[in-house]
Amino acid sequence: MSSGQGKKVILGMSGGVDSSVAAYLLKEQGYEVLGLFMKNWDETDENGDCPASKDYEDVKKVCAQLDIPCYSIEFIEEYRDHVFSEFLQQYQAGYTPNPDVLCNREIKFDLFLKKAIEFGCDYLATGHYAQVRARDHVASNGATVDLIRGSDSNKDQTYFLTAVKGEVFNRVLFPIGHLPKPEVREIARKMGLATHAKKDSTGICFIGERKFKAFLNQYVQAKTGTIVDLQGNAVGTHDGVAFYTLGQRKGMRLGGEGEPWFVVGKDIPRNELIVTRGGDHPALYSPYLVARDLNWFAGLPPAMKFDCTAKSRYRQEDQACTVTVLQDGRTRVDFHEPQRALTPGQYVVFYQGDVCLGGGVIDEVGPSLWESRQAITL
Repeated sequence: MSSGQGKKVILGMSGGVDSSVAAYLLKEQGYEVLGLFMKNWDETDENGDCPASKDYEDVKKVCAQLDIPCYSIEFIEEYRDHVFSEFLQQYQAGYTPNPDVLCNREIKFDLFLKKAIEFGCDYLATGHYAQVRARDHVASNGATVDLIRGSDSNKDQTYFLTAVKGEVFNRVLFPIGHLPKPEVREIARKMGLATHAKKDSTGICFIGERKFKAFLNQYVQAKTGTIVDLQGNAVGTHDGVAFYTLGQRKGMRLGGEGEPWFVVGKDIPRNELIVTRGGDHPALYSPYLVARDLNWFAGLPPAMKFDCTAKSRYRQEDQACTVTVLQDGRTRVDFHEPQRALTPGQYVVFYQGDVCLGGGVIDEVGPSLWESRQAITL
């Protein structure tokens, strides 16, 4: 008997190859599968086309091939209120938010879960490259599973799941989490799925293929200001600090002899963008950060102080660190090696081996190596 015999699962289908193969694998395992396409944004692209409509057509083709029912639902209003509005607020405040993390927390693993329950499903499933594994004991929040990295290290998406409540994963399946991406493509090809040759989507769903700055300018009231170097000398003019992120090299229209310029800071009250030359300048490196809004998948951190590894951005190699839970509920993360371009608003995600512990929003970044050396000199 297949592992899914007698169980009903609703699968979030995007019109891509990953969720298509997930549908095939779930059906092969004996699950009763329902395909659900979520439309979260309502806008046409630069060519006047609606990408969501094209994706839904692909979902319907795959569902027809696999003989599974196909549904579509709109979360446009909820996405605007709970994801996009927070995204804009954070940018206005000078932070660099991650809408994919917000979308997973608010839409895919909250509203989608409620929809799965309405459909009478035992599980919800997605095409994320992640895995779950039974815990030795039930956690304080009721979690019975741990979130585990996807086996394909180049595609692992646990970073984007860090704001989802741990107990939610009790009812989540990740059908392709144990597979490398090339094998997923090969399965789609062998089965002749309509999406087998479709390119992976890139970028933020509500921006698509458009220029990020041009899109953001429609919603954020940006004010031009001065670009200054570390000594406070004016070197140029920016279009609004919200459009830049720490470590950024392009888009500042700064030239001259010497190494390229990089963003190393934002002075929000003065509306100044701070830059320096050189991608390895000490002003880009900081030894620690402080994170807020911590979400521990087991309900609680492993200890009030512990060693683990962390990622401060997606695709980063794991970085060794010491985590200390502070009295105000935030967490200080001291890295064993200084980290480049730690960015407030982004997420720091913690791991012990292949287990993802959870994470939080980067709230503060410790003084850079350059600032520390200046203080010693003074």
